[in-house]
Amino acid sequence: MVEPFLGTWKLVSSENFEDYMRELGVDFAPQNVAGLVKPTITISVHGEVIKLRTESPFKNTEISFKLGEEFDETTADNRKVKSIINLDGGTMIQVQKWLGKETTIKRKIVDGKMVVECTMNNVVSTRIYEKV
Repeated sequence: MVEPFLGTWKLVSSENFEDYMRELGVDFAPQNVAGLVKPTITISVHGEVIKLRTESPFKNTEISFKLGEEFDETTADNRKVKSIINLDGGTMIQVQKWLGKETTIKRKIVDGKMVVECTMNNVVSTRIYEKV
């Protein structure tokens, strides 16, 4: 269930995010800005629809989705992707596909923190959020 993910989360640590952004194909300037920003993520649920809102001084984004159903997403770095999010053993797994490429974002709750693991090819970034 999504209950452990519900609430507002603030980024407290990030490792290898610039390398992950580079692997995604993000331009140098946005990479630097994104590496410095500490976004807040708010996750809520309304019936079967889950809403994930990311807020930062750089850009705000919001997605609404149903688990297991593909949807269109415009990412913070302006990629137009097809996303699908599933829950598997307490891990929220998001797969984004665009232009023959694919990245996976895994979110899980560990010791009361949300650990977000972003993987593109062999590059992995781990970002840790604490509940606000």
